[in-house]
Amino acid sequence: MSSTIETDQDESYWVRNLFVCLFGSFTTFLAMTLMLPFLPIYVQQLGVKDHASIAQWSGIAYSATYFIAGMIAPFWGYLGDRYGRKPMLLRASLGMAVTMALMGCATNIWQLVGLRLLAGFAGGYSSGATIMIAAQAPKDHSAWALGLLSSGIMAGNLIGPLIGGILPSLIGIRITFIGAGCLIFITFLVTLGFIRESSRLVIHEKTVKGNWSDIPNKRLIFIMLVTGMLLMIANMSIEPIITLYVHQLAVEQSRITFFAGLIMSAGAFGSILSASWLGHLADKIGHARIIIWTLIIAGILLVPQAYVTSVWQLIVLRFFMGLALGGLMPCIITIIRHQVPNHLVGTVLGYTISVQYVGQVIGPLAGGFVSGYMGMYFVFLATSVLLLIGAIGNWFALKILDYKY
Repeated sequence: MSSTIETDQDESYWVRNLFVCLFGSFTTFLAMTLMLPFLPIYVQQLGVKDHASIAQWSGIAYSATYFIAGMIAPFWGYLGDRYGRKPMLLRASLGMAVTMALMGCATNIWQLVGLRLLAGFAGGYSSGATIMIAAQAPKDHSAWALGLLSSGIMAGNLIGPLIGGILPSLIGIRITFIGAGCLIFITFLVTLGFIRESSRLVIHEKTVKGNWSDIPNKRLIFIMLVTGMLLMIANMSIEPIITLYVHQLAVEQSRITFFAGLIMSAGAFGSILSASWLGHLADKIGHARIIIWTLIIAGILLVPQAYVTSVWQLIVLRFFMGLALGGLMPCIITIIRHQVPNHLVGTVLGYTISVQYVGQVIGPLAGGFVSGYMGMYFVFLATSVLLLIGAIGNWFALKILDYKY
């Protein structure tokens, strides 16, 4: 079968594709997250009145996109395997551009939620970009390339809310939505004009009917999927308690949200700095080794977070934890990519994206539950134990599977 499927990994244009995907992933995430600061205000403008209902509808509206995106990711990955990954990027960017602009024209909360659901169904640019780069990058550069792409995604996540906190007061909320749609449309045009995909790969892969029996090491794939979900649980477990934890550290009431934002951003900033470097290191010394050691280091760093006495200590520790975890997901995706034949790359990596969304749901729920019943400090300790178990589990499992480190 492998002889009938040609790969475009040796083509020189994969580097250009990487930087186009980096730009597109950054802009789409920026556009999709800039609504965070003003979403409750917009929900109120759409007719939702009392405080509890505004909070509930804001949560529903924001999470709707990612809930649907997680469910549909394997399907889009499958279509990408059969019909090409560039068409999936074009579909996602155009779909998000239209739905984002229409959100600025919503007249009631149901329209907004419906458009958010539609954005989740039609979107997925960053996941499609991840699949394309995983398929095209040479084996000895794949983790570096995926790490660089991951940095762009996280940068969009960081900068989006900052811009969203400024623009509405200057141009209004509705124009901000329309502007975000125009930004994503620029991504569509850049993708259309500059992304190149081997026609040989697409044509040959259309003729192949792939299934899971074509994967020689399914247990390794399963281990990586679980590890990816574990990463998201660890990253998100602190989210429900961070504001309360900052308040517990005797921070002035007026500065609580400011420091909570800094803490949330510190880990992402650390990951932005380390993702491509750790990916480059993993390409040289082994991806499994990086996965195990980053889990151990992050697990250890969580322990002192439970006992900090000032908010700055927590910011520094979250930053170093972000540094440690920055290269984890690129290494996971690289290992999966190396175990999967070309005609199943999109489908399997689609499941990788889905389990990340599952982790994003489980993390905050588990963090809130543990905090409510056992105390906030126990969230950090429990997450530490979880990561250390993940490191030990990966070490044993990869030894048993005789995976080369």
